[in-house]
Amino acid sequence: NTEEEKGDDMHIIRFMDDKGQEGYGHNYRDGKATRLAGDLFTGLQDTDESVAVKKVLAPLVPAAILAIGLNYHKHAEETGQKIPKYPVLFMKNPASVTNPGDPILLHPSCMAPPEVDYEVELAVVIGKSAKDVPAAKALDYVLGYTVANDVSARRWQGGRGSGQWVRGKSFDTFCPLGPELVTADELADPQNLRLTCVLNGQVMQDANTSDMIFPVAELISFLSTGTTLLPGTVILTGTPSGVGFTRKPPVFLMPGNTVDMTVEGIGTLSNPVKLYDSIVR
Repeated sequence: NTEEEKGDDMHIIRFMDDKGQEGYGHNYRDGKATRLAGDLFTGLQDTDESVAVKKVLAPLVPAAILAIGLNYHKHAEETGQKIPKYPVLFMKNPASVTNPGDPILLHPSCMAPPEVDYEVELAVVIGKSAKDVPAAKALDYVLGYTVANDVSARRWQGGRGSGQWVRGKSFDTFCPLGPELVTADELADPQNLRLTCVLNGQVMQDANTSDMIFPVAELISFLSTGTTLLPGTVILTGTPSGVGFTRKPPVFLMPGNTVDMTVEGIGTLSNPVKLYDSIVR
């Protein structure tokens, strides 16, 4: 059991050391972490080895990214849409994942005019295969939680993507994850967590997961109905009110911005924003 083997500290990072090797660690502070041996899903063991962290990576490489739209009451209200009867499901390309601190890249196709939005979300990581899971047992399948930014190209999400959200959600770098994976036992109640989005020092989103329309357990039960959720599946549980496209005037991500996403008990996921063409391809 991962929790028993690594002790009381349940904040896990995936990192690159100064030799370019990837690994897992905990007790991350002052640029160092205690290395964890083993596998994230079958068990990690504390090695007591202190290692220098050159770069913090996204906590995992997802097997799949399942995302939920319109899952906060106030967000549904601000968009003028009815409360959905069932969870609104879309997917993001796993290749859209990017690391804490790495730039969100604005592709030219999303910038004429600008249309890229921020969305702070609680991300759920499935720890073992789940199928036809009742809501009462759903949290038993959760390995842990992390912070996500469901970056969204709104025009591609709408007409340019034929009204299918996947295209506008799947550009490279449009799924920052991290900075840590907090194991499920440390966040006993995922329905009472404050989450905020701060753009260039200004609070844009400030809400609590208690405003979710479909709680985490119900989402897992719904998504696993007749469908296997593989270990490493990441579920993005929806964003609260305050997104950019609903504001008057709208607020979209621009080169030079910094966006900080915080979920209580997990940490802050920070990413700068740059133009795609400013990076050597």
